[in-house]
Amino acid sequence: MRQARRGLISRAAAIALPLCFVVGTAVSTEQEPIFDNPLIPIPGGSFIFGRDDGNANERPRRELTLPSFQMNRTEITNAQYEGFVQATGHRPAYYAGHPVLGLADYPVVGVNWYDARDFCAHYGLTLPSEREFERAARGPNGAPFPWGDAPPDPSRLGHGNKNCCAGDDSGAYPMTAPVGAYAAGRSSDGIFDLIGNVWQWTRDWYAPYEGEPDPKIAGKFKVRRGGACNIDSVHLSATYRLAYDPNFRYAANGGFRCVRSPQS
Repeated sequence: MRQARRGLISRAAAIALPLCFVVGTAVSTEQEPIFDNPLIPIPGGSFIFGRDDGNANERPRRELTLPSFQMNRTEITNAQYEGFVQATGHRPAYYAGHPVLGLADYPVVGVNWYDARDFCAHYGLTLPSEREFERAARGPNGAPFPWGDAPPDPSRLGHGNKNCCAGDDSGAYPMTAPVGAYAAGRSSDGIFDLIGNVWQWTRDWYAPYEGEPDPKIAGKFKVRRGGACNIDSVHLSATYRLAYDPNFRYAANGGFRCVRSPQS
């Protein structure tokens, strides 16, 4: 009888253990707020932010520091966003139900900045800052891409053809791809799709790195990062910055992910 009871207790303990997802790296041991999208720890410390050889709004290159934070392993999916809609009554994504863009395991698109902010807040999270996004996408040493120095290729990400902004039919996915489809493109920390697939909202207002913003644009645009499935290679880097109207919700190539951050 004692042996049987011990067996039942052991099985119950095993069932009660938290589930963890391991993709070449450690994951958060805290309870995951978003089902099937764990928060990946990013160590704090110094990192390279910006560059001196890119667009004017990417300059200058400098060394900064950040405390540790955690970031979703992938973009938020249609299924995850629909769960939020069902729980809160928030409006659906604009492309919900689309035969390709609306598939459950594809990144949710057709959400504006406020939709993305509210989703993250519902789970006790925030959108990443530009600095957090760039640290995750470049690693601590300022690599140009999440996977390192090698130029983008179809094994690492989905991107557009040479003439922006149209999809590239030579790859496996002419539009967006399921999240995590490009394992070769993940970062050294184990985060997928930081470049390509969909542009991703950050929580920052667009402004130059140095000096004051033009009064005509100050406080009017949020920053998107990462490029997308229909973007040419010039715009696919860990440093490229896109100023975007936070109210616009019709972009078929724009999504987001969340972070747990002490700077939130």
